[in-house]
Amino acid sequence: MEEKSKSTRREFIGKAGIVTAGVSLGVSSLSAASYNRILGANDKIRMGFIGVGNRGSQLLKLFMDQPDQEVAALCDIYDPYLQRDRSKVDERYLSVMPGQIPKMGENFPFKPTLYKDFRKLLQDKTIDAVCVATPDHWHAIMVIEAVKAGKDVYCEKPLTNTLVEGRKMVEAADKSGRVVAVGLNRRGNVVFQKLAKELAEGKIGKISVGRAARISNMAPYGIGKLKPEQPPKDFDWDMWLGPREYRPYQYNIAPYMFRWWSQYSSQMGNWGVHYMDAIRWLMGERAPVAITAHGGKYVLDHDADIPDTMQVTFEFASKKLISFGIYEATGGDIFPYGELELRGTKGNVYANERGYKIIPSSAGQFQSWKKQVEEEEFKNPSLILDDGSSADSTSGLIRNFLDCIKSRNQPYCNLEEGHRSTSFAHLANIAVVTKERLLWNADKEKFTNSEKANSMLQYEYRSPWKL
Repeated sequence: MEEKSKSTRREFIGKAGIVTAGVSLGVSSLSAASYNRILGANDKIRMGFIGVGNRGSQLLKLFMDQPDQEVAALCDIYDPYLQRDRSKVDERYLSVMPGQIPKMGENFPFKPTLYKDFRKLLQDKTIDAVCVATPDHWHAIMVIEAVKAGKDVYCEKPLTNTLVEGRKMVEAADKSGRVVAVGLNRRGNVVFQKLAKELAEGKIGKISVGRAARISNMAPYGIGKLKPEQPPKDFDWDMWLGPREYRPYQYNIAPYMFRWWSQYSSQMGNWGVHYMDAIRWLMGERAPVAITAHGGKYVLDHDADIPDTMQVTFEFASKKLISFGIYEATGGDIFPYGELELRGTKGNVYANERGYKIIPSSAGQFQSWKKQVEEEEFKNPSLILDDGSSADSTSGLIRNFLDCIKSRNQPYCNLEEGHRSTSFAHLANIAVVTKERLLWNADKEKFTNSEKANSMLQYEYRSPWKL
């Protein structure tokens, strides 16, 4: 095959992919095993990882479980993460958030090239694809620059820090022709894949309401109260801030705790996008037409500037509703099973990544019918693998992403889908600030009744960064 083509290995993977191989074999698609037989055992997808902290390290491990990829490069602004040396991590990080500091110590078959600046990594022409797992406010710049550099991209959720960033990413990816997958992991889960098909066929009747909530009792201290300090000497704070305005470093911002600061993330973005993506997918919805939200910092006395108590309702042209709550000052489950609820005329579904249960409805006032759907329980058959290890929905996304690099097909969660789901978080966060019932034009991606809300769709980047 090499004698018949002048394409480089990278060009074959990135452009010709399975198309070339499929034509030569007379098939339309190939498995990963077939692909490896064609290219040779040593011809693997060379991956670069940008951001290898908490979630980035989890993704790194899951990618390393795939036999047809090779960890070619790592990039991070914190040197212990880059060097993969937990013994060098700041003691304050380890004492306050030991569970969020990666164990590291991976055994790489080949030593990856290390970069402190992602732009240098993207210039490496031997790298086929990148995984972006930095804080949210960096995703847009990195993904856009990556596709311009000819890389396929796996981007961790939430896709963006603002709504405008998402559309710019979609436009850049469409122009480049690169494969971009978004890490909304329920898309790679067999439970939700099964439900998406069966609910669309009317399994629980007409669905009118979807509900979920993020619950974490952080009372009384939350992320605490701290004063600005110097960051650890091996932590590049200015680069971490990137396009956001400069502010002094605080130990309860980075790493990880940025999730409670609106300039960098939010819990609506961190957790809400998972549930919003799953619910809108199962309900067959693209975007709301109206959003209302209530809440604020009602309980926790800490430095965070996002709500600890919040309730948002999304209304759709189809006359359906999605309700989502953030309850970070209470504990306990709100459903009899699972993490989300869909309410239909025949019954309700309660689901999570481990399985689902269907509970039939009983007849209400003036109705004489018996139950219209049978009680049902489905358990994820891949929760425990043959070797005794647990399956991870993200593994399904990663496997699908690597296959799409070869086939050039669209991944389970492409940029458009990821952008639409992430938009729910931005719409909710804007609504809770404005205290208005906001009307949304999903085609133009503008509010039709609030200029204040429209002004919050994007912010001005700090020089030299541009969108």
